[in-house]
Amino acid sequence: MTTLQAGAATDVGRVRQINEDRYLAEEPLYAVADGVGGHQAGEVAAQTAVDTMRSEFTEHTAKGLVDAALAANQAVWQLAQDNAEKRGMGTTLTAVALVVEDGEDQLALANVGDSRAYLLQQGELVQLTEDHSLVEELVRDGRITPEEAKVHPQRSIITRALGMEPAIEVDCWKLIPYRGDRILLCSDGLTNELSNDRIASVLRKLADPQEAAGDLVRQARAEGGGDNITVVVIDVVDDGGRAEKASAELADEPRPKAPTPAPVSTGDQDVRAVQSSTTTATATRPRPAAATPPGPARPRRLTWRVLAFVVLVVAVFAAVILSVAWYARSAYFVGVDGERVAIYRGRPGGLLWFDPTLQERKPLTLADVLPVHHGELQAGKEQASKAAADRYVNRLRQESEERRAVTTTTTLAP
Repeated sequence: MTTLQAGAATDVGRVRQINEDRYLAEEPLYAVADGVGGHQAGEVAAQTAVDTMRSEFTEHTAKGLVDAALAANQAVWQLAQDNAEKRGMGTTLTAVALVVEDGEDQLALANVGDSRAYLLQQGELVQLTEDHSLVEELVRDGRITPEEAKVHPQRSIITRALGMEPAIEVDCWKLIPYRGDRILLCSDGLTNELSNDRIASVLRKLADPQEAAGDLVRQARAEGGGDNITVVVIDVVDDGGRAEKASAELADEPRPKAPTPAPVSTGDQDVRAVQSSTTTATATRPRPAAATPPGPARPRRLTWRVLAFVVLVVAVFAAVILSVAWYARSAYFVGVDGERVAIYRGRPGGLLWFDPTLQERKPLTLADVLPVHHGELQAGKEQASKAAADRYVNRLRQESEERRAVTTTTTLAP
C-alpha cells in the first residue's frame, strides 16, 4: 500500500495586498490554485476550484481526477456568469492524487495554467508539467530562449485557465510512486524567484515536507516576493515494497558467465546489457580430386559510388519532405467548424498532403461575430502561434460584446 506525507505553506508576498493562491493537502488529493484577475475576484476562483476538487474527486482514477478538474472549471465559469462583478476571473490548477490504475497504486497529475509540478527522484529534479503561458509557447516555437522568457514583459500572461471558458482542456499524466520520491506543487510566485537548482537544493536538504515547504516560501519572499507564493511538498514514504521487489528481481536475474556485462544508461536506471558469444562447429569436407577452374568474374552492378548517390538522393528527398511538413504545420489559423469558431494548426486549405488539424473549438459561433469578419474566418485567418490565435478570437468576442452592449443601450426618439 502506498503511503504519502505532505507539508504546505503559502504567503501573500511583499508586493500584493491579497493572497489569491489556494492549496489543498488532504490525502489522497493535493492541489495548488493561483487565482487570476485580481480586481475580478481571483481568490474566489481559486477557492471555488479547490472546494470543487475536494467534493468531486470521488472516483480515485486518473479519469476521476480530470473529471474533478472539469467540474471545477464549470463551477468557476458558472459563478462568473451569475455574478457580473466576477466575470473574467479564473485560476490555474495543478493537482496530484493517489489513484488505482490496473490494480496498482499510481499518482495521477492534472494541470491547467502555469502553476507547476516537479518530481525529485534519486536527487534529480524534473519538471513534470508544461506551462500554458504566452512565453512558454514562444519558447516552444523557438522565437525566444528560456533565459529570455524569465525576464519577458509578458511572462505573466497565461493561455489556459479554469473558469475563462465553459470547456477547458486538462493535461494529465500518470506516475509510478517509489519510496523516496518527492513531488512539489507550486504557484509561479516560487519559480519566478528561485531557480530550479536552488529549489532542488532545499528539497534534498530538508527531509520533513512541512519544513521544506516553509523554507521554499521564506526564500522566495526574501528574493523579492513579487507575487503570492504557495508550495505543497508530497513525499512517498511507503510504496508497499515496490522498490524492494524491483531491486530483488533485478538481483535474481541469471547472469551469463562471459563476457563481463557493460552498463548502458537509459536515463532512469542502469540496465546491464550482455553480448552473448556463439560458437559454431565447422564440419570438414573432403577436397575434390581436381579443382575446377573458375569461370569469368561477373561485374559488380552496385558500387560504393552508386550506393552513395542513392543515399544522397534519399537524404535530399527526406529533407524536402521535412521542410514542407514543417512549413505546413508551423502556423495556425482561425476558421469555422460547422457554426463554431475554431482554431486549426496548419495552413488554410492544407499544403500538399498535409491537411490542417482542429486544435480547439471555441464557444463563439459565427453568428456572434460581426459580419465584416465572416469572409476571413471562412477563408481562414492565419496567425503566427496558438497564443496569437487565442488573442484574435478574444478580440472577436470583445467586438461582439461591445456591439451587443451598444445595441441594447440605444433607444429611439419618439
